[in-house]
Amino acid sequence: LAVGWGSGAVTAWATSPSGCELVRSTTDCAGRWLNSIPGNLRGDTEELLLDDNTIRVLGNASLLSYPQLWRLSLTKNRLELIEPGAFLSSQGLRMLSLADNLLSTNYSLTAAALSALPALRTLDLAGNRLTEDMVSVLVWNLSSLESLSVARNIIMRLDSSVFTNLTQLLELNLEKNYIFEIDQAFEGLQRLQRLNIAYNYLPCVVEFGLTQLRVLNVSNNVIEWFLALESDDLFELEVLDLSHNRLLFFPVLPRQSKLHSLLLKDNEMSFYQRLPNGTSLANVTVQFLLIDGNSTNVTTVSLWDEICHSNLSSLHLLDMSQNQVWYLPEGFLAQMPSLTHLKLNQNCLESFHLSEGDPLAMLTELDLSQNRLEELGAEVGTGDILPNLQLFNLSTNRLQVLPPGVFTYTRKITTVDLSHNRVDLCPQPAVAGEVESPPCVDIRGVETLTHLSLAGCGLRGLGGHPFQGTSLMHLDLSDNHQALSGDLAWLQDLTLTLQVLSLRNTTLSSTTVDFSAFNSLVRLDLSGNSLSVFPASLGILKLRSLDLRDNCLPALPTDIVQTPLGRSLREVYLSRNPYNCCTLGWWDSLQHVEGLHIADGQEVTCSYASRTLSPRALPEPVRWSCRWQTADLALLYLVLALPTCLTLLVAFALVFLTLKQKLLKMVKSWCGVSSPY
Repeated sequence: LAVGWGSGAVTAWATSPSGCELVRSTTDCAGRWLNSIPGNLRGDTEELLLDDNTIRVLGNASLLSYPQLWRLSLTKNRLELIEPGAFLSSQGLRMLSLADNLLSTNYSLTAAALSALPALRTLDLAGNRLTEDMVSVLVWNLSSLESLSVARNIIMRLDSSVFTNLTQLLELNLEKNYIFEIDQAFEGLQRLQRLNIAYNYLPCVVEFGLTQLRVLNVSNNVIEWFLALESDDLFELEVLDLSHNRLLFFPVLPRQSKLHSLLLKDNEMSFYQRLPNGTSLANVTVQFLLIDGNSTNVTTVSLWDEICHSNLSSLHLLDMSQNQVWYLPEGFLAQMPSLTHLKLNQNCLESFHLSEGDPLAMLTELDLSQNRLEELGAEVGTGDILPNLQLFNLSTNRLQVLPPGVFTYTRKITTVDLSHNRVDLCPQPAVAGEVESPPCVDIRGVETLTHLSLAGCGLRGLGGHPFQGTSLMHLDLSDNHQALSGDLAWLQDLTLTLQVLSLRNTTLSSTTVDFSAFNSLVRLDLSGNSLSVFPASLGILKLRSLDLRDNCLPALPTDIVQTPLGRSLREVYLSRNPYNCCTLGWWDSLQHVEGLHIADGQEVTCSYASRTLSPRALPEPVRWSCRWQTADLALLYLVLALPTCLTLLVAFALVFLTLKQKLLKMVKSWCGVSSPY
């Protein structure tokens, strides 16, 4: 018996003779290579988990020892057969998972076994290679079911006979089948609230009339149009996912609904009242021919006026990204006064207009990125424009200027992305000979702004105080090759607030920038530049992340781990620099810093005699050669001079001993003093 602590309570678990883990009334036998259900488990087991085993048959006596069972999971076994009497002792079973087995082999006998479960609420039959006929047989007598999954099977066509008796069903999952036709299959499911038919082959949805449905997911099909039933009945629909289809037109939605999320991403939608060549199709309609048996019904639709007939006053999220929309019809957004998130990115929009009293007063996120915007129109006066907007994404367009004061009235704006536009920041430095200053974007005084991206905007040498009155914490200036032609004085208004700064690919050199004033920085990206010397001013910062990739650094300071920077760093990127294999003392020091992660350590290389090596595994001959190259020169000279000195000393001694008598006589004759012999 073991005891574990969690959430302030004591949890006890034990191990059964079969190797299963027992936690209170739950027995976990997953992944034990069992080919049958153990019969020696606790008799009061309520939840039995047998996933990832090799069980082929669930026999009549398999569950006799567990009468209190209410949950049984047999996912990912090799189950081919459930004998008709297997559940007779488990009448209280409410949740049964049989996903990823081989139930198509003996489905009729398995159906007889399932019919003995009067309390069953949740059934998972996903991944069993079941056809629609097999599913119909398996669920025929399961009138108590509230949740059913038959995902990842081989269902192709659904009609009214498949789910006839599932009158209590609330949730149905049919995703990842081969369904291409549905003929009144859900009309009898009066309590159905969640329906998932994603990843199938439905070509269209017409006469949609499931008024009780709350969530409908038909994403990742081949749907070209969606037509709701023409009715004034109130639909309970709250979420409609039509993303990743082939919609040509905006869907014809129920006139009255509770829709709050409409997902239309990745379709082929456009509006056709006005065409790019100036042609108007205001009076053109489209007729849909619906053939049902011997009856034929023609539905006439005006592609733009029909939108006005749908009440979208409760809509909060509209995602129309990745379509072919090049304009929005007049009054289109006026129907959505509760909209908080609008995604129009990756379309063909050429202009977008904002005005005071705009119906989008509740909007908090507006994404217009990756369009063809050359103009952002705005009627700026005394009123508010998008007063609740917090995130504004305008990246990857053709903008050169924004309306003056456009951010002044967005009282809650925190994040603006202007990257990959040809914009400059105000104020622009005066240029001799120019009467008017070039167009620029003014963000001065926007106190709520904390995140700003200006990557790839072609910014030229900035000056003045472009960020005065802001409290920016995240600033991206990457891919602006001329932005740092001078020092960083124009960033002085952000020294107290800036926490994340990206200067990637800005032709930064070691001598141009002093970072010592940016005491609040925690993340700095200097990759893709021309640094040949590690900036000394970084040593006093307390960064947690530093990116030095793609520079010209031969080494880092040997004492980097003793600096405030070395003690605070938790993540560093160092690859693609020409490090010298013989000056890797700094590398060895970094390896011993507790808590520091060199994210690209496997990619770091160094150079030795035109060879590229990994500092993690330098060959021993290279290490010895480097030791000689980096040895103390004074000691080296001493070692080299010592043999010469010894040789001279020995030679002098030999000469002295050989000529001693003659030398003494010579000294005597010079000094005139007699000496005894």
